[in-house]
Amino acid sequence: MSIEFPEEIESLRLTFANIVAVTHPDQLREQIADLSKQAAAPDLWDDPEKAQQVTSSLSHVQSELARVTKMGERIDDLEAIVELAGEEEGEDRELLLEEATASLEKIQRDLSDLEVRTLLSGDYDERAAVVTIRSGAGGVDAADFAQMLLRMYLRWAERNEYPTTVMDTSYAEEAGIKSATFEVNAPYAYGTLSVEAGTHRLVRISPFDNQGRRQTSFAAVEVIPLIESTDHIDIPDSDLKVDVFRSSGPGGQSVNTTDSAVRMTHIPTGIVVSMQNEKSQIQNRAAALRVLQSRLLQLRHEQEQAARKELAGDVKASWGDQMRSYVLQPYQMVKDLRTGHENGNTAAVFDGEIDDFINAGIRWRKDSEAGQEQ
Repeated sequence: MSIEFPEEIESLRLTFANIVAVTHPDQLREQIADLSKQAAAPDLWDDPEKAQQVTSSLSHVQSELARVTKMGERIDDLEAIVELAGEEEGEDRELLLEEATASLEKIQRDLSDLEVRTLLSGDYDERAAVVTIRSGAGGVDAADFAQMLLRMYLRWAERNEYPTTVMDTSYAEEAGIKSATFEVNAPYAYGTLSVEAGTHRLVRISPFDNQGRRQTSFAAVEVIPLIESTDHIDIPDSDLKVDVFRSSGPGGQSVNTTDSAVRMTHIPTGIVVSMQNEKSQIQNRAAALRVLQSRLLQLRHEQEQAARKELAGDVKASWGDQMRSYVLQPYQMVKDLRTGHENGNTAAVFDGEIDDFINAGIRWRKDSEAGQEQ
């Protein structure tokens, strides 16, 4: 089947024009100029936290602008190849058309990804994310599944070159984890990963069942925006209950000889945060407080915005509230129950190839919001 290149290129240009209208390249250039000026200040590193914020923001805005400008150049290059092919004959023409076809498909995919980024316009979408995974119904298989999901998200972040920090891991007795909390420190990490919040279901022959029976297990994923220094979530000491205990590793072995792990309870809401991955109690307490503030910020935002669903931590990892299923037996298929998107390469999905699922989720969320507004 021959490709109508002029029509396809016109479609690409239309989509690209819509993206440019939303991303405002001129504003990005102004931001780069302002941030570059701040980054060049001789006293920049007198405040390391602010310096890191400035350099990180500058890098992000530069990459955003480059992504948009390079896309325009790639569409121009594609058009030039097609025009050149029209002037050639025989084998040369065929080779140029093959190159144009491959280029068209790659641009269409990348343009779709770029378009998805323009859909992230929520109040906290541009922030870093704090993700918590909890094993649900299914015993040791659920704990193992929770660990598989943890690896999947960390591999996804690694593939995208997003820095991550595992803040807390609670190991299960036999295998896997009861829960884990990690940060993804990248712009728009919250807007991107928030579509992953919900209940995930695994169906497979249990490696922990000596009779080889099929087992269904569940894990819950919670995603909240990371607190920023400008958010002003004040927590009176009287609202906090702080317990200290010894950190433990897999199998319950003591990996610390001091009470460095911290469990922090916010008495008015009942929210509990535990941290044990830092080396000192002071560091764990600071990390726990930051995550607690992030959860309270999310709670406050949901109370202000009635459109928000219940706090991600209230997701029940069981039959009634599923958003994605991972079937390994009797066939292999990962399917998102909201968007209908599916992938039969389960090994690749568990190795972090989930961008297509996330992009479909972001589009689905935007369509759902548009439907509610009508």
